[in-house]
Amino acid sequence: MRVTFLGTGTSGGVPSLGCDCGVCRSKDPRDKRYRSVALIETEQTRILIDCGPDIREQLMPLPFEPIDAIFLTHIHYDHVAGIDDLRPFCIFGPIKIYANKSTVDGLHRTMPYCFGKHLYPGVPLLQLHSLSLHRKKIVGDLCITPIEVMHDKLPILGFVVNQLSGYSKKDSSDSNPQLVYITDMKTIALEELEYIKGAKTLIVNGLRFYKMHHSHQTAEEAVEFARKVGSHRSFLIHMSHDIGLHADSFSRLPEDIRLAYDGLSIEV
Repeated sequence: MRVTFLGTGTSGGVPSLGCDCGVCRSKDPRDKRYRSVALIETEQTRILIDCGPDIREQLMPLPFEPIDAIFLTHIHYDHVAGIDDLRPFCIFGPIKIYANKSTVDGLHRTMPYCFGKHLYPGVPLLQLHSLSLHRKKIVGDLCITPIEVMHDKLPILGFVVNQLSGYSKKDSSDSNPQLVYITDMKTIALEELEYIKGAKTLIVNGLRFYKMHHSHQTAEEAVEFARKVGSHRSFLIHMSHDIGLHADSFSRLPEDIRLAYDGLSIEV
């Protein structure tokens, strides 16, 4: 299973409009951040987690191949605004989208032209599916289990992702999950933490260093969270320009926790 970070930025992206700080002026490509999106692939399955407003640019360099499903964490603009740009993928069939009920309802309100008996020619063909917490969803040879985290007072989804051994749909144990993907989290209930203990790879939001935020973890909080999970290695995403220069991050983080960057691809 391979994870490619198509975007690792927060809602405004990096560089930030109107900002002249050292990060926004950096020539290091690792300091340029589209809105957070991840592509997860195996030899037979290809899924996206979230689909923000930069998705056209994020997908343009990649092979034009079917996307088997999109899993959405929540309805906020920086996580769903690119769905209409996926229209070309409808040549492979309707786009399957999985999310919690509030996100499904939100898409009906924000994209009403995609639903109904008489669709305008050329609109994206969407199939929306509501997920139940902790109930596994099999897509190809991937098993995805939604968990709940809190984005301030808004319940949103994180995802536990395991590849089915030998492509067997019966083997979907959540013990020591291969991959956990969480973004926009501030807090998590203890009972949810049990689903992700011992994760081999943890991807989690870390907005910035030092300065607290009401609805997002700081990098320091993300490190503390990774220790609670007991992850083997962790990558931070959903970062603002206040995270500082990527090149400086190595001295500020433990060796097993790193800043992800756009275009980074890892084997899980």
